[in-house]
Amino acid sequence: MQSPMTMILFLASLAAAQPIAQPPLAEPMAFQAPEQRRNDQQRAFDARRTGRILPLPEIERRVVPTMGGAQYIGFDFDSRSGIYTLKFLRDGSVIWVDVDGQTGQVVGRTGR
Repeated sequence: MQSPMTMILFLASLAAAQPIAQPPLAEPMAFQAPEQRRNDQQRAFDARRTGRILPLPEIERRVVPTMGGAQYIGFDFDSRSGIYTLKFLRDGSVIWVDVDGQTGQVVGRTGR
């Protein structure tokens, strides 16, 4: 078993490498102006409220069980394309699964 410090350093190195490995689906939230983030969040909320996209729990219910032992880390949502990107960790590798927010169908996958 690894020490807590080793795990922290490992996760920090994954986080540092993440922007290089991430597929270019959307501009990362950290680089968006606050007004743009609010607009994206409002569009996502409106799309969910009106039924144009599925709620995140439904997307997770469909995808997480298919990932065979990978640890679910979290998600991003691109309000322009309606794509959820779910992030997983398996054997030290990050896996991104792109899911169409309207249909719940997996439309792309990066990693192993």
